[in-house]
This record gives sequence, structure tokens and C-alpha cells, in this order.
Amino acid sequence: MTKALIIGGGIAGPVTAMALQKAGIDSVVYEAHETGADDVGAFMTIMNNGFDALHAIDADKPVLQASFPADRALFWSGSGKKLGESPIGGGSAGGGYGPHTIKRAELYRVLHEEATRRGITIEHGERLDDVDTDIEHGVAAIFADGSRQEGDLLIGADGIHSATRVLIDPEAPEPRYTGTVVLCGYARQAPVDPVQGVYRMIYGKRVFFAYTTAPDGETWWFVNLPRPELSKAELAATSLEEWKRQATALLRRDRSPAAAIVEASEQIRASNGYDIASTPRWHAGRMVVIGDAAHAAAPNAGHGASMAMEDAVVLAKCLRDLREPAAAFRAYEAQRRERVERLVATSARMGSTATPGPVKRLIRDMAISKRLKSGPRNTAAWLTQHRIDWDTKIGG
Repeated sequence: MTKALIIGGGIAGPVTAMALQKAGIDSVVYEAHETGADDVGAFMTIMNNGFDALHAIDADKPVLQASFPADRALFWSGSGKKLGESPIGGGSAGGGYGPHTIKRAELYRVLHEEATRRGITIEHGERLDDVDTDIEHGVAAIFADGSRQEGDLLIGADGIHSATRVLIDPEAPEPRYTGTVVLCGYARQAPVDPVQGVYRMIYGKRVFFAYTTAPDGETWWFVNLPRPELSKAELAATSLEEWKRQATALLRRDRSPAAAIVEASEQIRASNGYDIASTPRWHAGRMVVIGDAAHAAAPNAGHGASMAMEDAVVLAKCLRDLREPAAAFRAYEAQRRERVERLVATSARMGSTATPGPVKRLIRDMAISKRLKSGPRNTAAWLTQHRIDWDTKIGG
């Protein structure tokens, strides 16, 4: 049986391990962190296409049970004018699950528990440092503590700051800072009507703000703050009150509850926004990258996790049907590159950091109202109605 070394235990790692197991391929997941991973305080949306990928490997139910749905979006301008509303694509009417929201840490927990239940090994505290490719029909991962593990192939699911990507191609592009720090916050006593099942989107005078309500009545929100990139130490050292000050300074001029929601928040998690427009080399020899390690979109479109899940299942299918790694990796890239790079470009367009003046805001708001008739960019059919048929064979 082929053995895969999977580097990274965030989202793509355990999903890949489960998909490979269904394909008859053994694997071990090696996670650098002792428990979770970076940005565990944030939340995300799993779109219909992400659940479709999980469904292909019978892993959709645990994630569905740990998340909550929101299948409608309401849009306002910073002046308080309602711009329109739209269903979020891929809902139950189309035969799917529709989008569900979940905290990143909870998603990690659910995926790890499901992988472990299936007998998959996840090793923590193993940070990839180097690889040894001078092995006949195999590859070895060399970790920071000096330990070494050999396998038939190595899959880099180690995120946007991937070590695997650089080992595959030392000239690989570095992540591009998008110009915003992303804040995710939680408020139990927010001064809003706790209507569940919807996202409220506010195109403010200075920044975009969105919020939704969890089943327990807690308000979950996010905002992108235009500002210089911060180091990990600076992000960690910035206090809750300082983040509130920075966010409310940009939100107070809006006729919306955004500033009050931020003020009422008990927890705020900050992270730099990054993307990678294109990674020229996804694989070399017996190594390949998937998820954010291969193609990182800015968080604006909310499809990063779903795309990583798609990657995992498609790669497993390719390795199942094309047992020569080089051929499988080429087939995987051929099926995935155009789709994921289109998402990266879409998400980048959604994340403009420019502050429009009054006239441009008016034009923007009119354009948003018109565009809502066909739905938001990130819920278009080409994204949310994507399907993976596990039983369809991959050609040579």
C-alpha cells in the first residue's frame, strides 16, 4: 500500500487523509503546532461545494452538526439605505446543504476527531524543516527536531506560509499582504435583533462590515481594517480595547449597528490578510501542495476552506486512479488550477481597500443593488454548484 506523508493538520490535512484512506492509501498527518494552528479564534463559512467534497468521503455530517446555516444575505449602505437581499448560493433548493458558519478551532476539532475515529494518525509538534528526495521510489520528511519519516509521497497541506511550497520551488512566490488586518469578533450582548439564518452586509463609508447570529444568540462579525502589515508579535500584543478603538474609528460615521457591535464584543481575533495570485509549480518529483499552500485567496470570498476540501478529494481520486505520483499530480493540477485561480482573482476584486468619496459611494451602492439581482460574486453557480463524483475515474 502507498504511504503518504501529509504536512499540516489544519483543514486540508485531515480531509486529505480521510480521502486517501477511502482511496486505499495509507497516510500520517504531521502538524507543527502542539494543539491547533494559527488563527484559531476566527470563524469561516463552509460553502455548498465544500460540503459536497466532504460528502464524497462521508465526512459531511460531523461538520454539518458543528456549524449553523445562514442562507440569506441582507445588504445596506453606510447611510442606512437597504441595497437589497440575496439568497446565498447552493442552498437546499438546489439539492445541497447551503453555507454554514463555524469557528476555525471547532472545524479543526471536528475534522481531527473524525480522522482519528477512522484510525488515521495525526502527529503534533512536527514542523517540516527539509526533505530528502534521494530515496528510490520515495521521499523523506525531516523535521525541526531532527526526526525523519519516509513515505512514497509527500503532500504539503501546510497553509499559506507553506514550507513544502518552498522546498518544491525555492523561487515560489511569497504570500502577498492584501493591505488589511482581518478582525473577527464575538458579542453576546450586541444591540441587534438576533435573527438567525442571515448575514447582514454593510458597505460603510470607510470599511465593509458583516455580522450574523449564532444559535445561542451570540453575534459573530468581521471587518477588514486597512493598515500596514503587522508581525505575529504585534498582532498578539494588541489589546482587545485597542482593536475596538481602531475598528470603531472607521465605523462610527455609518448609520448602522456596526460600531456598537464592536464595542460590545468580549473577544476579537486579528490576522493579516494574504493571498497568492498564482503558484507556478504545485509539484515536483513525489511532492505536491494543496489548499492554501498552492493557491491562497484573500478571505473576502469565504471559499478558502471549501476549496481546500475540494483539492483533498480530487487529489485522492487522482492518486487512486493514476498510481504513478507524477501522473496523478499532473491530473490533479489540470483539474484544479483554473478553478482556484479564478477564485483568487474574484476574492481580490471583492476586497478593495480604497475609501470612496460620496459620489463614488453612490455609484458603488447602485452597482451593488444591480448586481444582487444575479447574486453576490462569491455565491455564483460556478463556485457553489461544483460537484465531485467519487466514482468517476480519472483518465490517464
